[in-house]
Amino acid sequence: MLTFLARRLFVMVPTLILISVLVFVIIQLPPGDFLSTYLNELQAQGEAVDPAKIEFLKRQYGLDQPIYVQYAEWAWGLLHGDLGFSFEYNLPVSDVVGDRLWLSMVLNFSTVIFIYIVSFPIGIYSATRQYSWGDYGFTLLGFLGLAMPNFLFALILLYYANVVFGTSIGGLMDPEFINQGWSFAKIMSVAEHLWAPVVVIGTSGTASMIRRLRANLLDELGKQYVVTAHAKGLSPTKVLFKYPLRMALNPFIADIGNILPQVVSGSVLVSVVMSLPTTGPMLLAALQSQDMYLAGSFLMFLALLTVVGMFISDVLLAWLDPRIRLQGGVSK
Repeated sequence: MLTFLARRLFVMVPTLILISVLVFVIIQLPPGDFLSTYLNELQAQGEAVDPAKIEFLKRQYGLDQPIYVQYAEWAWGLLHGDLGFSFEYNLPVSDVVGDRLWLSMVLNFSTVIFIYIVSFPIGIYSATRQYSWGDYGFTLLGFLGLAMPNFLFALILLYYANVVFGTSIGGLMDPEFINQGWSFAKIMSVAEHLWAPVVVIGTSGTASMIRRLRANLLDELGKQYVVTAHAKGLSPTKVLFKYPLRMALNPFIADIGNILPQVVSGSVLVSVVMSLPTTGPMLLAALQSQDMYLAGSFLMFLALLTVVGMFISDVLLAWLDPRIRLQGGVSK
């Protein structure tokens, strides 16, 4: 097991280095860095540009250095927790992100928990009672959840909450707590507003997981070892939870690599529609404005979460499923 972990960690390091190079190249692509974009916008509007100021800013932020020097300084800063300076907000990136990162993590962790709590009992019920009225009903709800876009559901929920109940469910807290320090009242306000985006974002994920769990579990329940277990007189509950359900969990464990970056990025469209102060809209705006340090920090953090998530899923799969061998090849 230790050899397996060491081999996976050894692969992670060059992967992250390669990803960092690709991210740096992406944020340097045309129209270029933020200063070049800003200069082009001013020239397009016919405004005068002070060349001395532009040169000063380039020297200050190292944009006059060779590209490999800029990459080395950027990567070295990331390793030391220096996320750089946001040209768009004229603040350090850590100050710009602020509470948005924590609110995004709280929102999307809550969404993941909601998806698992709702989908697993329904998926197990649909698989063990195939073609029952309950199975048909949950299948219909699953298809509706998959067919309806999250942002459309958010618009419908916002409309009926305002028309029927006369209240607004947008945002993650009451307006008086925005830009204020954390307190018990602010935490309770976040908890009161959290349910609406969790339900909106989690609807499609719940429907998808129900369908996948039902299909995987039906496939396992039809195998010979389950028939043999029933023939030996084992209780249906024990047979279900001991082997078939455990084997049906493999795709969900493998999805951890995708879940972790989603915890930070979240649903951008839903965040815009519901005015959620999360990192998704900020990342989109940073990419559009070529705010290179802000965008690069976000992209590297998402890449790190993806690599770490893949590592965790590999370890859990090896532990969960005895058919997955920890060695590279099959022993003879």
